[in-house]
This record gives sequence, structure tokens and C-alpha cells, in this order.
Amino acid sequence: MSKPELDILYADRKIVVVNKPCGLLSVPGKGPENQDCIVTRVQAHFPECRRFPTVHRLDMDTSGILVLGLTARAQRELSVQFQNREVSKRYVALLDGVLQAEHGQVELPLRLDPDNRPHQVVDFEQGKQALTLWKKLAVENSYTRVEFDPKTGRTHQLRVHAAHHLGLGHPIVGDRLYGTGTGPGQLKLHARYLRFVHPKTKEVMEFDVPPAF
Repeated sequence: MSKPELDILYADRKIVVVNKPCGLLSVPGKGPENQDCIVTRVQAHFPECRRFPTVHRLDMDTSGILVLGLTARAQRELSVQFQNREVSKRYVALLDGVLQAEHGQVELPLRLDPDNRPHQVVDFEQGKQALTLWKKLAVENSYTRVEFDPKTGRTHQLRVHAAHHLGLGHPIVGDRLYGTGTGPGQLKLHARYLRFVHPKTKEVMEFDVPPAF
């Protein structure tokens, strides 16, 4: 039986870095039909991989770079780097509309809407701090290509900060939760750049994968 497809950017005995396609889960979901994901594919390729190698996640509809820890220590040390915001991340997105400003920041606190899962909402009283820096890369017809530099890692942070009227006011193209997307695999959001310190060698690791859109 052939192993499931996996775009491996780097691998050693401690970590693996992959380029996740749009439309694939990062971790297993509920039910047997939602078991195909980055974690199960990594475990198929690396039998020594621990049961829970996840360090960070990307939404199902978001493509881009993910790092996973193959050992418990590597997973733990990478997780600490993410929790302490010692990791550099950059995303590229296409927004449905034309931005006038060249750069800026969005700081809107977010929380889960329990009556409309998995939607996140802006809540200035109970929401968790969420900060996104952004800059305009190009205008392409009626779309704007932007780079996002998230300083926090809230669920759906970039998607809400893009779409909300107090944010950029333009949803990401293909966003089926906060925009006009009609199904999975349409979102134009890509985790392009990731920099972290290798948990074993302490070497600075950098990865940059341009988006397919």
C-alpha cells in the first residue's frame, strides 16, 4: 500500500517541515472520514513519530508551512517557542477588494462564537488580544495581494482581521466562513514563511514557499 502524499520540505530524526495543501486538515477531525490529515500522513512516512507531534496548526483551507516534532522533547521545545512568540511567521493572501493604504496593523480581540462554531467574533470585553501587521504587495484587478505578519496566533485571526469592518474590511478570497467562498479548497491564504530554532541543534531554520495563487 502506497504512503499518502506529503510535500516534505525538511526532515531529520527530531522534526519534519511540510508544505500543507489547501483543503487538508492539520490534525485528525471527528469521525473516520476526517482522519486523513498532515499528522496521519507524517506518521505514515515516519513510523517513529510520536502520537501527538503537532506544534501549531493551519486551518483546513489554509495552505503552507507546518513544522512537527517527531519526538516528545522536540515537540515540547518547539511548542514553547510558539507560545513565547519566538517564531517568525508570514502569510500571503488575496483580499476581495482594493486596499487604499500601503501598510498598517489590525488589533481586534477575538473569541469563539459558541452559537455558531467555528466562527470567531470580535469582542472588546471577553476576547483575547489579537494583533496583525500587514502590508500591500500588489493590486490585481479587483483583488489586493497582502502580506500578513501575525504577532499572536488566535484561531481564524487573519481571516477575521481581513473581513471585519473594523479591520481591513475585505475578506480573503474564497473564505467560506467570513467571505463569499462556497466550499473547501478555495481560500487564498498561504503560510509562506517560517523561522524557528531547531530544538536539538539550536540552528536557526528558515523556510519560504511562495503561494500557488
